Amino acid sequence: MPLEEEQILAALRTVKDPELFKDIVVLGKVKEFQIDENTVRLRLDLGNTPGPAREVIESRIKTALSNAGAKFVEIQHVGAAAPVANARTSALPQIKYVIAVGAGKGGVGKSTLALNIAIGLRRTGAAVGLMDGDIYGPSMPTMLGIKGLQPQVYNGKILPFVVHGLHCITIGSLVEQEKPLIWRGPMAHGAFKQLLVDNTQWPALDYLIVDLPPGTGDVPLTLCQLLPLTGAVIVATPQQVALDDAVRAAAMFKQLEAPVLGMVENMSFIPLPDGSVMDLFGRGGTETCAHRLGLPFLGAVPMFTELRQNSDAGLPEKNFQGNPQLRESLEAVVQNLLAEVAHRTQTAVAPVLTIS
Repeated sequence: MPLEEEQILAALRTVKDPELFKDIVVLGKVKEFQIDENTVRLRLDLGNTPGPAREVIESRIKTALSNAGAKFVEIQHVGAAAPVANARTSALPQIKYVIAVGAGKGGVGKSTLALNIAIGLRRTGAAVGLMDGDIYGPSMPTMLGIKGLQPQVYNGKILPFVVHGLHCITIGSLVEQEKPLIWRGPMAHGAFKQLLVDNTQWPALDYLIVDLPPGTGDVPLTLCQLLPLTGAVIVATPQQVALDDAVRAAAMFKQLEAPVLGMVENMSFIPLPDGSVMDLFGRGGTETCAHRLGLPFLGAVPMFTELRQNSDAGLPEKNFQGNPQLRESLEAVVQNLLAEVAHRTQTAVAPVLTIS
């Protein structure tokens, strides 16, 4: 039976972008397609979609069209990559998007969210790096499961750990485990710069997540001076004490001309064994704050026991494999973040379909 237009279009609508979680027809990535007996020829405009995600999309297209009856699928890419949000020269040109995760105050779970955002991005097929820039209180070695390990050095450059599919670097692996880092601003600035740019051999990455120290000190300023930030994510807990400082963090990024991609509410509530919940810190405060500031709200992550257990055990991938509510809350944050990145770096165009 010859292939029909609606048959092919229906198949293409089942193919979802792994980063934006919408189908490629709605996103305008299908510019046109032609049917020649059992062969389908597609013209796609994937813009600046990262390489791994492009491969995922192509694979899904071929599978969908094959299931629809096509024996041969030919894909032609058209269009140039859209410019990133901040087009100034980067000290790390091999990295496409740099996303900072910050907080106005400590203790809100910023590092935990930074790690799980990185894991979530990696699960889309992207190449992801994680830079632990929390100079004064590095907790990443524990959460990554690399506590006590030393990174390798090659040609005078530190090679990031490759763990959980992430390329990771943390100052916690370079100093004595229980030694406090009592550094003045210039020392923190220098250490951060050396780890991020000077002394680390980063591979080509789609995303680099940078976990910043809390507050509005020297390190965020250094980051914004060194790299063209795609944007920042601000983590807060719902109570007013944390939100007051989160507002200051948002103002800092604005002053540094770094776009804020959105806010995340961590420790939103506590699920109890009987199925009820406890709003320990007053659920919803971060979403209200985000709306007041005109910022996207990326989602809320409750206080699940598994999140604490997996973090302490250095097994962050289990957060996406066990408790379905935990997985869904983290995936929602990642999905909304990707949508904000896409919104700032590319514009979807309605498809023009030519059928022969």
